[in-house]
Amino acid sequence: MKILVTGAVGFIGSHTAERLQKMGHEVVGVDNFNDYYSLELKQLNEKALNEKGITVLKLDLREITDINKLPKDINYIFHYAAQPGISSTSTFEDYFTNNVIATKNLIDYALQLDDLKLLVNIGTSSIYGLEATFPEDVAPKPASHYGVTKLTAEQLVLQKSREQQFKSCSLRLYSVIGPRERPEKMYTKLIACGLNGEAFPLYEGSDKHLRSFTYVGDIVDGVVSVIGNEDKVNGEIINLGTEVEHTTQDGIDAVEKVLGKPIKINVIAKRAGDQLRTKANIDKARKLLNYNPKTTLLESVEKQVEWYKANF
Repeated sequence: MKILVTGAVGFIGSHTAERLQKMGHEVVGVDNFNDYYSLELKQLNEKALNEKGITVLKLDLREITDINKLPKDINYIFHYAAQPGISSTSTFEDYFTNNVIATKNLIDYALQLDDLKLLVNIGTSSIYGLEATFPEDVAPKPASHYGVTKLTAEQLVLQKSREQQFKSCSLRLYSVIGPRERPEKMYTKLIACGLNGEAFPLYEGSDKHLRSFTYVGDIVDGVVSVIGNEDKVNGEIINLGTEVEHTTQDGIDAVEKVLGKPIKINVIAKRAGDQLRTKANIDKARKLLNYNPKTTLLESVEKQVEWYKANF
């Protein structure tokens, strides 16, 4: 099969592209290489993909002229491209154009494909709101521009299933960690601070926040398992993550244990829209996809530290 992965040089997108190629599929990546975070990391990921024979097109899904350059013989689309996370440096326009307009343009492109078997939207637990512990049929209450625009993108994709124009699904991911995690995210920043003797900026009270920290390999297991299950997942929203909860403090402790030394902490003001608790309810994923994440927090941190030391 020929598969398009958007956001292919990003954290989870790059891992997914590699896995699909390893499974024997022809993978084409697309990414706009924006400067939201270090281009050095994106180029490092691109190099890893190129070495495995995966082509990455530098295109912006917000631009119709770029959309028209995408291949027309695609069988599956895995849509990761987005303005990620909760950031004071990202404007509402950033979230809206990257998460809504780009998704609408991708949908219009998908409608032109002759043999599209499934469009997989990559959603987020942020869609649920400040508490994300629910099954997929609970009404979402996003508490950030990120969550609101990702919900909109999700519904635009699922609308096409309801209209029976093509098959689609949306996978809501929970607190993904591991090698290639973005530099502003918790574990990469913790590791960098620990190795460089710098203070980690901890949002006030967030040490008690609960998260389903899920290893990226376990997430990719669930993502690629939709292939061959198109009828089962068509029109569905499915949570992917671990059912095991850890506090932010547990995460700090794990990094300190792997590094073998304490990390300085600098407590800063709370961040608006930050989730208080995420715990993946994966009953549906178990039923439809036989999903079963197994990697522990400590194992995940060990792999991420190994990657960081090897590359930085």
